[in-house]
Amino acid sequence: MVEKVIIMGAAGRDFHNFNVYFRNNPRYKVVAFTAAQIEGIEGRRYPAELCGNDYPDGIPIHHEEELGELIAGHKVDLVTFSYSDIPHVEVMHRASKVQSLGADFMVIGAQYTMVESTKPVVAVCAVRTGCGKSQTTRKVIEILSRHGKKVVAVRHPMPYGDLAKQAVQRFAAHEDFDKHECTIEEREEYEPIVDQGMVVYAGIDYEAILREAEQEADVIVWDGGNNDTAFYKPDAYITIFDPHRAGHELTYFPGETNMLMADIAVINKMDTALPNDVETVRANIARHNPGAVIIKARSPVSVDDAAAVKGKRVLVVEDGPTLTHGEMSFGAGAVAAEQFGAAEMVDPRPFAKGSIADVYEKYPHMGPILPAMGYSTRQIKDLESTIDAADCDLVLFGTPAKLTRVVHVQKPTVRVTYGYGDANSPNLEKELLRLLDERKPGWR
Repeated sequence: MVEKVIIMGAAGRDFHNFNVYFRNNPRYKVVAFTAAQIEGIEGRRYPAELCGNDYPDGIPIHHEEELGELIAGHKVDLVTFSYSDIPHVEVMHRASKVQSLGADFMVIGAQYTMVESTKPVVAVCAVRTGCGKSQTTRKVIEILSRHGKKVVAVRHPMPYGDLAKQAVQRFAAHEDFDKHECTIEEREEYEPIVDQGMVVYAGIDYEAILREAEQEADVIVWDGGNNDTAFYKPDAYITIFDPHRAGHELTYFPGETNMLMADIAVINKMDTALPNDVETVRANIARHNPGAVIIKARSPVSVDDAAAVKGKRVLVVEDGPTLTHGEMSFGAGAVAAEQFGAAEMVDPRPFAKGSIADVYEKYPHMGPILPAMGYSTRQIKDLESTIDAADCDLVLFGTPAKLTRVVHVQKPTVRVTYGYGDANSPNLEKELLRLLDERKPGWR
């Protein structure tokens, strides 16, 4: 008997799980995907040209709210959970609902979906969104490049547009962001690596992406998204921890899996964290993954014009996913506002327009900070209108990408960036090179 399947996702891990586990598998028939977390990604179809031979019409993508109706209507046998950065208890609430409707509930093991590479692979993952993967990935690229290696980064998927066109994407210049019609979130992840002079791949079909990346790389760096596990089998697994959310490494899916698989555990943001919170994270790592090497790291902020910040009433714009489902109430911009002497952080909520106002309603934990939401042209316009309406002297952009390339505002702006710095010994370079020497002899 062929089992009817629904894949619960958020336009990323769900597609990868289909490609490597369900596609061309005669045991299963996937009748639908459901979508959550990201606004407006439902209502599409996973295209037939990416489905293999068994889905000539593609596969519909529904909102997760329709899950119960889909299970009943299709007499579904199995629902597989395939997205990330969600509390353990919420995963089990979904499992209970699925089981109450007569279907099985499954989470596919991380290793089942890891594609093997012919080149050394370094994975950078995290226990939550917004822990500091991006600056750590850039540091890893810098280390490997200094040792004479051509590094290619492969980024966790963010396919929010035309899925058929996004199967394999290569980014080597800023023009490529326009070519592929990147959202703000995509630019935030790809742009800093391209600015290092490196190539980034992303898309949907991650085996095809890997085979292309291998043609021009000595080493592949997996740049994780949210707190998802790696899509590629790593030779060195680096997991990032955030002491501002101490304890979350034990309570969020699949971040705890990343903690347990880590070869190197980096406790980030040491320069802004409380010592008790750092100790909580360190003790959790030591207890649950005693084999991991623990590295403490700073996340120094810098601004392109520090003098412009002092004494000003600033509107702080931060990375969207970090604030929304990442549940942080501040980021690099807020740290910089305090560090460089801003007179006030202006509350953007009274000025929020359209979909930005909806984001504040959905995520009430956010304080006087503006999330850089831009999943659609309309949302970018709402972000621009909110910034223009805000009563401030200066806009402080604390996002990884240079948003003034896509967000046009009439106010003075200053850009804030996070960096990576080892806080003490052991350091990241020494431990990374040791692991690669042990597991890939002769790689240098």
